[in-house]
Amino acid sequence: MGAEGVLGVGVVGTGWVSTEHIRAFSRNPHTRVAAICSRDEARARAKASAVGLTKCAAYCRFEDMLQDPDVRIVSICTPHHLHVEQAVAAAKAGKHILIEKPIALDLAGLRKVEKTVREARVKTVVGFVLRWNPLFDMIKSLLAQQTIGDIFYGEVDYLHGIGPWYGQYAWNIRKAIGGSSLLTAGCHAIDSLRWFLQREAVEVMAMSNRSRSNTLGYEYDPNSVTLIRFADGTIGKVASSVECSMPYAFNIELLGEQGTIRNNQVFSRKWPGQSGWATFPTVLPDSGDVTHHPFFGEIDHLVECILADKESHANVADSVRTHEICLASEISATDRKPVALPLK
Repeated sequence: MGAEGVLGVGVVGTGWVSTEHIRAFSRNPHTRVAAICSRDEARARAKASAVGLTKCAAYCRFEDMLQDPDVRIVSICTPHHLHVEQAVAAAKAGKHILIEKPIALDLAGLRKVEKTVREARVKTVVGFVLRWNPLFDMIKSLLAQQTIGDIFYGEVDYLHGIGPWYGQYAWNIRKAIGGSSLLTAGCHAIDSLRWFLQREAVEVMAMSNRSRSNTLGYEYDPNSVTLIRFADGTIGKVASSVECSMPYAFNIELLGEQGTIRNNQVFSRKWPGQSGWATFPTVLPDSGDVTHHPFFGEIDHLVECILADKESHANVADSVRTHEICLASEISATDRKPVALPLK
């Protein structure tokens, strides 16, 4: 703990999502943002000023921020290709970590972060922030009550056109930074499917493509369909598109032996007399705007894990499984054959 009896946080990256991390850490009574790091120190100072931080160090070297004794938690909000190096360095420095997805863009990087975090024994949360969305809370409650019985099929779709109008577009279209349709964004859908099903994936089959015109200039296939077989025979499907021309959509469909959940609509044989969908008012995951995402819940959860010395359900160890499905999907689409999990 710092001099004020709270955990100091160092935020690396000054983009769109960093603002939401800063807001959430600033609201939690057990944390304060002690440092911001950017390649340009002036940008770090500008970010601190913009969010109203008066006692916040500014760094242009990540290594220097890690040496700051006030920094106990590191929040990684940088472009994807920097995550492995920064997460490894933070873990070796003994810092707890909030890391935006994806953890890594390849299997070697994924394994490196996994191993380093395990050996460092620091607490981690990976930025699958939708796990704290109110609709997700409602669905998890319905599943716990066996409202639709045992699930045999699950489908989650991530459809979000990311073009010049979107903040991360300039680097998102590059293969070396964006990675794939799933790694750059669709991994939210993969993780959500895992979160609802709570089953072990054993095989992946996928196809991917890009529009013939490719007017957005993606260096990788921005559209993919991934089929997943789970150990108990349950099957899942995830469609991901970051090239589509449509309003943002995050569709959830879970088919059980006693009913079906379709977003915030439910049909159950356990409710006698029901003749149509029951619709529940809640907050839907229906926007790509990061200000819409439940970062308060995610960051409060990380702080609770640190203070109670317990592991998060969204830690690196769990999130590796989501990432393996994403990587296996790309391999399958390229090789045109199924890929077994876990990846060797």
